[in-house]
Amino acid sequence: MSRTIQLTDSNFDEELFETKLPVLVEFWADWCGPCKKMGPVIEEIAEEFEGQLKVAKLNVDDNPGAASFYGIRGIPTLILFKEGKPVEEVIGAVPKEHLVEVISRVLNVRLSA
Repeated sequence: MSRTIQLTDSNFDEELFETKLPVLVEFWADWCGPCKKMGPVIEEIAEEFEGQLKVAKLNVDDNPGAASFYGIRGIPTLILFKEGKPVEEVIGAVPKEHLVEVISRVLNVRLSA
């Protein structure tokens, strides 16, 4: 069972602003090879940070409004929001370790050695 939330242009603001948790949003598309590569990584992040972080995905082809609003030019693009504001952005397929570092820095948690 997926722990990620499927965002749309209509529920984007609600999911982002009606939570106390930081939100990691992956902007992606079905045809995007690097996005497919990131899919399992995003699911692992959602599982590992459950309760500390909300993880969501937005298909840019089906929901161009939010993608346009946040200036998404390439996919996958991951934006980490805190209190409804973008605080970190990662563009492209990156190693899971890189995402964990970015998330941990925003959450102010120490990585175990």
